[in-house]
Amino acid sequence: MNPPGSYTELHGRVVNHLDQVYDHLDNNDLAHQLLSAMGLDEHIEMPEPHKSYWDESDIAVITYGNSLIREGEKPLQTLHRFLSEQLSDCISIVHILPFFPYSSDDGFAVMEYTQVGDLFGEWSDIQRISNGFKLMSDLVINHCSARSRWFEQLRQGEAPGKDYFISVSPELDLSEVVRPRTSPLLREVHTPEGTEHIWCTFSHDQPDLNFANTEVLLEFTRIIRLYLDFGVKIFRLDAIAFLWKELGTSCINLPQTHEIVRLLRTLIEHHSPDAIIITETNIPVRENLTYFGNANEAHMIYNFSLPPLLLHTLVSGNCQYLKTWIMSMPQAIPGTAYLNFIASHDGIGLRPAEGLLEDSEIDELISAMEDFGGYISWRALANNVNRPYEINISLFDALKGTLTHGPDQWQEQRFICAHAIMLALEGIPAFYIHSLLATGNDYEKLKNTNNNRAINRHNWEADELLELLSTDSHHTRIYQSLKRLIAIRRKQPAFHPNAQQTVLHLGDGIFAFWRENHDAQQSIYSISNITDQPMDIIVTDINLTPSGHWRDLISGLEIDSGDTEARFLLQPYQTIWLVALL
Repeated sequence: MNPPGSYTELHGRVVNHLDQVYDHLDNNDLAHQLLSAMGLDEHIEMPEPHKSYWDESDIAVITYGNSLIREGEKPLQTLHRFLSEQLSDCISIVHILPFFPYSSDDGFAVMEYTQVGDLFGEWSDIQRISNGFKLMSDLVINHCSARSRWFEQLRQGEAPGKDYFISVSPELDLSEVVRPRTSPLLREVHTPEGTEHIWCTFSHDQPDLNFANTEVLLEFTRIIRLYLDFGVKIFRLDAIAFLWKELGTSCINLPQTHEIVRLLRTLIEHHSPDAIIITETNIPVRENLTYFGNANEAHMIYNFSLPPLLLHTLVSGNCQYLKTWIMSMPQAIPGTAYLNFIASHDGIGLRPAEGLLEDSEIDELISAMEDFGGYISWRALANNVNRPYEINISLFDALKGTLTHGPDQWQEQRFICAHAIMLALEGIPAFYIHSLLATGNDYEKLKNTNNNRAINRHNWEADELLELLSTDSHHTRIYQSLKRLIAIRRKQPAFHPNAQQTVLHLGDGIFAFWRENHDAQQSIYSISNITDQPMDIIVTDINLTPSGHWRDLISGLEIDSGDTEARFLLQPYQTIWLVALL
């Protein structure tokens, strides 16, 4: 336990953050208001710098509050039952996507931040889940719903909402603004003071909030405190890169945005030193990395380049691009970590592949995904030019074949291989619930919603799912295989999220890397055949260290690294995790 900290020192830090953003204000009083909103007083527990609140046993699952439904039961209760009975032995972190009242975008147009939506359940259901798992919640901080109380106040000219949004003249040059959508940026709104044009980065049902107004900052500080009180330990800052707007700029990744992330971290970690901030920044890799700051911004960042690069690797049978990217990534220092995922409620982002895959490779990947039943969402560039933004497809269907031969018999093996690689990489693995369950494309939901992303947002009837998992279906085979890999992974110190990682070079058809935990004195070599052909591996090419007997944790295969004639065969999409036998 650290000794109590100084309120005066903390107040000074908060003022310094505020001065970087609101340099025209005297921020002393605002700092006191923020600290009061967080319940921070003279008795402050100081966070320990560079402490990692995670280890190799941490595995996350990403789910909607109503991904599982049962008649007569609130979805959050159904989810809690499934998590407790099916996943408590392999999952430690649960990311429940927005569970608040909402008007669109499956929760990301929040109408009321302080309530659990009747569709999902109650705060007591959220607390029940947080008692058994580390709970991650979205802080939908960039925008709210056009049906929210605040936006209705704008329409009526009432405080405080009338000052919570960004109104700009449509005559201004906004061509530099970077956006992930093709809809018009400004929405016309009639108010008692006349027609206003409100900034909407994502959709006209998701008006952006105006953080230049310090009352908005205070409002969200109170919301954060509420979430902490109900057991939230991990805050996913949704669309945070777009938070601050400044005319004449791209309005993405601005210095003020980074400073607000640093401010929120200071407030949150002094309230709960083990609470974690993760930034959702679906942008090119170098921009994404900046959200670590100097280990004083996000504790974790999403490894957004992993999904498109790993998908390309497995459908092309060539890991050249994946290896090049992995080798370029800096090791996360203690107190920070990557969150690895290859599927989520959103599509497979293409912006994070920019500069990593050739345009021709992206075009070929898009064509294959369309052949496998997927769709493409677009974003607007300057001069009315559109560019592919993401691929909308379930991961199981995305891996049903290759670029060369189309669908084949290796879908399940290819799918398991993808997750075996993710589990072994530096960082914390996160499984979308529909990947654990090998859910395919939901064309009915796509048709009913006319939302491309709905294709990968199926709602399972819980009893039907449980019955299906008791049969010999591909859902069962994938589910049991992934749970087995997770169980193995959680016991290996070399798979600590911050353990050393080194890429190996065994040809374009083999993706291999070495993980080592110096403190635990364990090394693991992860070797995957990412092709649809058997691959012959010469043991001496791996350069196993130390020399001696090694065993594959997955298959039980044993090899002697000192035997100069030793070799083994990797079947299509087989992964092995080699550990030294002491």
